[in-house]
Amino acid sequence: MNTDIQSIIANMTLEEKAALCTGASAWSTTPVERLGVPEMIVSDGPHGIRRVPDIHSMAQHSLPATCFPTASCSASTWDVELMGQLGAALAEEAIALHVDVVLGPGVNMKRSPLGGRNFEYFSEDPYLAGELAVNFINGVQSKGVGTSLKHYAANNQEFQRFSINAEVDERILREIYLPAFEKAVKETQPWMVMCSYNKVNGVFASEHHTLLTKILKDEWGFEGLVVSDWGTVRDRVAALRGGVDWEMPGPQDRRVKAVVEAVRSGELAEATLDESVRRILRIVFKAQETPKGGAFDVDAHHRLARKIAAEGMVLLKNDGLLPLKGHQQIAVIGRSAEAAHFQGGGSSHINPTRVDVPFQELQSRANNAELTYAEGYPADDSFRQDLIDQAVGLTLSADVALLYIALPTYKESEGYDRTDLDLTVQQVALIQAVAKAQPKTVVVLNNGAPVAMSAWIDAVPAVLEGWMMGQAGGAALADVLFGQVNPCGKLAETFPLKLSDTPAHLNWPGGAGKVQYGEGLFIGYRYYDAKELPVLFPFGHGLSYTTFAYSNAKVSAKTFRDVDGLTVTVDVTNTGHMAGKEIVQVYVHDRAWGLVRPEKELKGFAKVALQPGETKSVAIKLDFRAFAYYHPEYKQWITEDGNFDILIASSSADIRHTLAVTLESTLNLPCILDRESTIREWLADPRGKVAFGPFYAQIEEQSRKMSGGGDGDESAIGMDIMDMMGDMPLVSVLMFQQSALPMHPEDLADGLLTQVHGQAK
Repeated sequence: MNTDIQSIIANMTLEEKAALCTGASAWSTTPVERLGVPEMIVSDGPHGIRRVPDIHSMAQHSLPATCFPTASCSASTWDVELMGQLGAALAEEAIALHVDVVLGPGVNMKRSPLGGRNFEYFSEDPYLAGELAVNFINGVQSKGVGTSLKHYAANNQEFQRFSINAEVDERILREIYLPAFEKAVKETQPWMVMCSYNKVNGVFASEHHTLLTKILKDEWGFEGLVVSDWGTVRDRVAALRGGVDWEMPGPQDRRVKAVVEAVRSGELAEATLDESVRRILRIVFKAQETPKGGAFDVDAHHRLARKIAAEGMVLLKNDGLLPLKGHQQIAVIGRSAEAAHFQGGGSSHINPTRVDVPFQELQSRANNAELTYAEGYPADDSFRQDLIDQAVGLTLSADVALLYIALPTYKESEGYDRTDLDLTVQQVALIQAVAKAQPKTVVVLNNGAPVAMSAWIDAVPAVLEGWMMGQAGGAALADVLFGQVNPCGKLAETFPLKLSDTPAHLNWPGGAGKVQYGEGLFIGYRYYDAKELPVLFPFGHGLSYTTFAYSNAKVSAKTFRDVDGLTVTVDVTNTGHMAGKEIVQVYVHDRAWGLVRPEKELKGFAKVALQPGETKSVAIKLDFRAFAYYHPEYKQWITEDGNFDILIASSSADIRHTLAVTLESTLNLPCILDRESTIREWLADPRGKVAFGPFYAQIEEQSRKMSGGGDGDESAIGMDIMDMMGDMPLVSVLMFQQSALPMHPEDLADGLLTQVHGQAK
C-alpha cells in the first residue's frame, strides 16, 4: 500500500494526532475516517489468540483459538524451526479472527523460579531466549501479521510489578536483560515493542528515554511503534517524550487533552508528537496490507500443538521404566489426568478449540492394558487422606502407576509470584505414599516453572516434565509415555534443589518500592557455576530413550579475529536403538578477563535428528558477540586478546569436548585512563604502559631496596608494597613517590594523561 503518511500527518488536527496516540478501545487504535486512517486491532497471544468479540471489553470470554504450549514448554524444544511454525500458525488464526498484531512474544529473563509469569517467558539465558524470539517473530510476520515484543525491560516479577523500581546497573542490563530484545529487534523488526510497568533505576519504563529512545530506537534502529503495557502510563506527556508512541487501553479523553495542552503550551514539541503519529500510521497501514477473515485449519493447528508439546516435554529422570511396555494393569492417579492442566492464568488465557484429556488419550493407546483412575488430590488446598488411601489401594494391584501432578493455579499465575517451589502438601504426600506402595511409579508434572522434588524424587524411577502443555498436551504425554515419540526436550532453565540456593534469593522480591538485582550477571546456571552449587537438574538437561555419542570435535581456526568469528563442528551419533533428536550446546569460557565474567555462557546450539546408528556433523557458528562483554566505561561491547575454551555439551553440566582457541581483538578502543585509574589499569592499557612504564620501573626498584632487595621479601612495614600499589590510583601512588619525582605528582599525572590521550586520537 503506497500511503503518503507525511501528507496525512500534515492534514491532521492536533486533537486527531493526540487521539491516535491513545487507544480507541481496549484493543484498537483510533481511526481518522476523514483522512482514510483505519483502526488496527491487537490481541493477547504469546501462545494463542485471545480475541474478544467486543474490542471494548478486556475480561470478556474470548473466541475459540488453538491453545499452544506456553513458552516454558516451547522453549524446551530448543527448536527454532518449530518456533517459526508456531508463529505462522498464530498468524493464520489472527487473520481469521481479524487481529492485526499479536501481543507477544515475551522474552524477559527468569531471574527467579518464583516469578508468577515465568510460564510466559522462554528462559534464564538471553541467547536462547533471543534465538527463539527471532524465529517466533519471523513466523508470525511472514504471514503479514505483526508482533509486539514484551515486556521491555527488567520485568522479572509480579510483586508490585506496576511500580517496583528494578535497580540494575548498565552492564547487567546489557548482558542479561536486554540481549534477547536487542537480537529480536535487529534481526526481525517486530512491528511493536511493549514497555513494562515497572521502573528501571528510578524511572518508569514508560517514561524511560534512555531505554525507549536512545537504545531501542536510535542505537538498535527499531522502526516500529512502542506501545504501553495496559495501564502502564502515569504521565502521558512524559511517556511521549520518553518514547511511548501508543498508550493502551483507551479511550482516555483526559490523556488526549493533556497532550493537546502540552503542545499548545510548548511543554511538548509537536515534532515529538508527529514522530509517534508517523510510527503508528506506518504500522496501521502495514496491517491493512493483509486482508482479514476466513478460517484456520483447526485440526492442523491442533496437530502442531501436539508436536510442540511432545518436543518440549523433558524426561528428567528415567531408570528404564519408560517407555511403558508390556504392563497389563496401569493405575492412573491425579486430578490433572482427567482435568487437563495445560495453560496459565491471566492475560494469556485461551479459549481452546478442544482439549485432549490425558486419561482418555492413555486409554486410546493402552492396547490390552487395563487402566484404572483415582483423583489423588483435591482442587483446593485441603488435605484429603482418603484420596491418598484410595490411590494407594489402586496401585497395589497395578503393574505401574502414573501420577499426574499439576501445580494449581492458586500457586502459579500471572498477577502474583510463587512463595515457594513446592507442590502442595497433599501432592507430596500422595507421591510418597504411591511410590512406597508401587516401585514402578512415573511422575508426570504439569507446571510452568521449576518445582522442588527432593522429598520424593529418589523414590520414583521416572519423572516427565510436561509443563503447561497446551490443548493437545494430553495426547503428547501419551505419545511420550508409550514411546510413540522419543522425548527430546531440554531444560531452558535450571531446576534448583531448594529455594535458598537460587541466585536472587536474598534480593527477592524487594521492598519499600525497589528490588536490587544483587546477583548481577549471575542468574541461572551462571550462578550455580560460580558458586559450585549442586542442582536438581541443570540448564540444558533432558534425557532420551536412546543415547548419543559426540566425536571429531573441531574449530575452524585455533587463532581467529573477533570479527571473523569461529565455526565449531562435531559429529553426533545415535548409539541406541530408537530414532531420536539431540540438542548440541556450545558454551564459551574466557580464561582471563578485564572485568569479571561468568564461568561459561551459552553462545550456540543445534538440534539434530538421527536414526539408530546414524552420524551427522553439526556446525555451529560463533560470532563477535559470542566472545564479547559490555564494558560500561567504553559504553560498548568489547573483546580482548586472549585464550578461550569452547565447550561442546549435551547440557550445561555435561561437557563432551573442550577446545582451546586464541582470540585476536580488532578493536581500537579509546583511552579511558584518568587520575583515578589504578596502576594495574595503566599497565594493562598499551598506551598507559608505554607512558607510565619507566616510572613504574623506578618504583619497583625503590620497593626492592625497601624490602632488602630479595624477590618476594616483605618490606620494612611487613607487606608486599607492589601488590598493594596495583589497585591504588595513579595519583595516589605518585604522591607517595613525590620526593623521587622530577615534578609535582599531580602535574606528572596530568602530563601522562596528555600523552596517552594524545596517542589515542
